[in-house]
Amino acid sequence: MKAVQITAVGRPLQDREVQKPEIGPGEVLVRVLAAGICHSDAHYRAGTSPVGRLPITPGHEVAGVVEEIGEGVDGTLHTRRVCVHYLVTCGACRYCTSGQEQFCPSGQMVGKHRDGGFAEFVLVPARNVVPVPDNVSDAEAAIMMCSTATSFHAIRQARLMAGETVAIIGCGGLGMSAIQIARNIGAGRILAVDIDEKKLGMAAGFGAEPIDGRDRPADRIREATAGRGVDAAIELIGAKSTFELAVEILAPKGRAALAGLSKAAIDVRPYPDLINREAEIIGVSDHLLTELVIILDWASRGKLNLTEVVSRSIPLRADTINAVLDDLERGTSSIRSVIAPTR
Repeated sequence: MKAVQITAVGRPLQDREVQKPEIGPGEVLVRVLAAGICHSDAHYRAGTSPVGRLPITPGHEVAGVVEEIGEGVDGTLHTRRVCVHYLVTCGACRYCTSGQEQFCPSGQMVGKHRDGGFAEFVLVPARNVVPVPDNVSDAEAAIMMCSTATSFHAIRQARLMAGETVAIIGCGGLGMSAIQIARNIGAGRILAVDIDEKKLGMAAGFGAEPIDGRDRPADRIREATAGRGVDAAIELIGAKSTFELAVEILAPKGRAALAGLSKAAIDVRPYPDLINREAEIIGVSDHLLTELVIILDWASRGKLNLTEVVSRSIPLRADTINAVLDDLERGTSSIRSVIAPTR
């Protein structure tokens, strides 16, 4: 089958012919209909976030149709449209049994530790697939597996409540989902921070108040909130400056949920930034299988509009995918690009 793989760290992805996966007990083989391209894929290509082995097929935002089922798998899954929970875990440890599977000691990530969706087929345990509602497209279902799910988990970690003011820092694929999730929860005000005017315009269309990240965003947010700050800040970029911004703009009892990936150290002043405000900095790690069910239901009921977020569909071809990853690294990408292998 055709796949696009990382074959060397820091080098472009390559078109390759690889063996179609052989299915085992408890597994399903999914024909990939849509695979989102995430900023994490650029980190994997660059080696910023090391992959488990080389060569490897990236792609952790996956939707498709169940082509084959293994022994012991519910037969009703065969030919079903599904999306893939990218965390493959043991299902038995203390973390898996308590709904915290992202901390499973033996956990592997599809597209990082095991072959993912930049291919015609992907093999995963049957427990990792979730049926897609009929009125949700393949492309929408795919990007929900990371960008929407991670945003949902971040907002949950931040304990955002109805009536509160939230700042969404970064208006890419995650940010557009986060704005809509915050609106569904009933946030009183949603402030959207980015440096891209087009993205800020789209954020405004979803009901957020745009804040230009190039023009003293902390001051602008303080002015917008009469000096108080925000109850929750959701950081979705992964840069030192945006991490520090998320903390700086917090109101008393505020919570900064950091979801962006970075190894950069940040400067935090314990007394004025945290102690005097009883503020919190919260890490955000992936998401949960149970959360996927919730956001898919929201999408099916029209509470999430991801049509505009999927900005383009591209073929399963290395040169085209590398161009998208280049844009992501430069910060010049469109909202979300999705690979359609059958295109």
